[in-house]
Formats: sequence, C-alpha cells, structure tokens
Amino acid sequence: MPPAPMPGPAPQKTAPIPGVKNLIAVASGKGGVGKTTVAVNLAIALKNLGGAIGLLDADVYGPNVPLMLGSAEQPRALDERTIIPVESYGVKMISMGLLNPGDKPLIWRGPMLHSVIQQFLRSVQWGELDYLVVDLPPGTGDVQLTLIQSVAITGAVVVTTPSIVSLADVRKAIEMFRQVHVDILGVVENMSYFNCPHCQERIDVFGHGEGQRMAQIFGVPFLGEIEIDPQIRIGGDTGKPVASFGEDAPGGKSIYAMARNVAARAAAVNAASSAPTVQIL
Repeated sequence: MPPAPMPGPAPQKTAPIPGVKNLIAVASGKGGVGKTTVAVNLAIALKNLGGAIGLLDADVYGPNVPLMLGSAEQPRALDERTIIPVESYGVKMISMGLLNPGDKPLIWRGPMLHSVIQQFLRSVQWGELDYLVVDLPPGTGDVQLTLIQSVAITGAVVVTTPSIVSLADVRKAIEMFRQVHVDILGVVENMSYFNCPHCQERIDVFGHGEGQRMAQIFGVPFLGEIEIDPQIRIGGDTGKPVASFGEDAPGGKSIYAMARNVAARAAAVNAASSAPTVQIL
C-alpha cells in the first residue's frame, strides 16, 4: 500500500477557459519518458476521432511541440491580450518554441514562468474546444502549480516507462496532483514493449507491467501501453506524428486506444462532478 498522502491545500475555485470543455494535463515525474510524444499524438488522435483540439506547450525550457508538429509559424498577436494560435494537423497550438526559436536558452525565474503560462491560458484565442491538451514540463515545479492555481483542470495523464527508476518519480507526480485535488485520469506506460519484426515476438526492453501495477497500487486507471516502434520516433523527429497517419499506421493502434481511454475517463470525471449530491438524513 502507498503511504498515506499528506493533507494538501483546500481545492481552489478556478475559472475554466471560455469555450474549452476539457483541459487535460499531460505530466511525468521525470524527463525522458516520452511525455511530449504522448501529448502530441494524443492531441492528434483526439482530433481524428472527431474532437476540436488545442495543444498548449507548457514545457517552457524544452518546448519541443513545434518540432514534433513540423511547425515554425509564429502566432499572430492582434493586441497585447489577444494571441491567435497556429494550427498544425488540425490542432490549434501555442508554444514558447514558436516565440523563441533557435538554440537561445530561456533563463527565467518563477514569476516569469507564471506570466507566460497565464498568457498562454487566458490571452490565446482558443475558440470552442472539446479538449485542450497541456504538455507540462517534467517534475513538480512552478509551471505545474501555476496551471493548477489558474484554471479548472479536468484531469491529469501521468506518463511513465516500465523501468523502476521512472516509476519512483511517478509516485511523486501522482501525489502532487492528489494533494492539490486534481483528478488523475490515469497512467500511460510509454516505450512499453517492442515487437520484433523478424521473430514476431514481444520483447520487454525496459521491463513489463510496472506501469499497470503502479496504477493499481494508487487506485488510478491504467490508460494503456504504447509500444516502442521506430515510426513513432521518426514521426516525432520529422514533424509527422504517427497519429496523423491514422489508427492503422505502424504504432497507431496503441495511441488511438490510449486516446479513447483518456476521452472516456474525462467524460466519467465530468459526469461525477456534475452529479447531484445526495444528502442522507
């Protein structure tokens, strides 16, 4: 059994973004688990399943979403408080990588991070969206707290790999969201296994089943396994995400299965939050 969580702050009343029905935070306890790959492909899969989708790249220090979407277009600013997002693969997108292109690093402290995330949330004209997917930086820092304190979040998707080292940090991410009263939509195990093209056998490169066991320990849903497929890596490197080629593309089935599970969990959370409270006398 996991240790009992420390009591967190009382849930704050946060306003939703006008026109955005669901805000999905994609998080990880550590870097290198493919969180942005999951966020980008989740957004495109949800769009191809019929949704109106936005993608906010909140990983300010490592804004890789534009590269993975093959976009270098700069967003237009109509005025100081009105930013028009760019669009790629039918997904509306904003990223610091579009505003600060190239190799120049951002050396920012917390208040500056808070300001840019607030602008991305409130000044970008997202329009009517079924889902706004937010790619968070790894860890449990300033950006995560700014998002949680600034806007109503439907729930969080926590990305891990099967390795024990990754799972140690998953615990921290899950506990963080629980302490600030954000629903966990579930855990995604990325780089879960490799299907050998020669022998057709499954090879568990980083272990197997640890993500599902972690979900069971913490009592949260397991959203699925995403396999190791060269096309997923190539798609991210070339700006042509696997999800954009459809469910039957190499590596596509597990991504679309995960996207359906995320959508189902978001619907369940919304239904639970809108259910009337029954008072027993």
